[in-house]
Amino acid sequence: MAEFAGIDGDMLRTFIARIERLEEEKGVIASDVRLVYAEAKASGFDPKIMRQIIRLRRMETEEQQQWETMIDLYKQALGMV
Repeated sequence: MAEFAGIDGDMLRTFIARIERLEEEKGVIASDVRLVYAEAKASGFDPKIMRQIIRLRRMETEEQQQWETMIDLYKQALGMV
């Protein structure tokens, strides 16, 4: 395909196709993740807590400590501790 207004149509088509394929894969993976959470729930685990643990594990140690400190501070301010 020729260029149109300085745009390489073949290159653009390749990028679009790759993105579409990855979006499809992302959908399949998201479905698989939901199935694992459902399986965990059926085994007696709390998916909300599991999501929070996963979120914490992604954080750097310092960021995680700061986050936990702020949660504790807010809980104390609300009289929850």
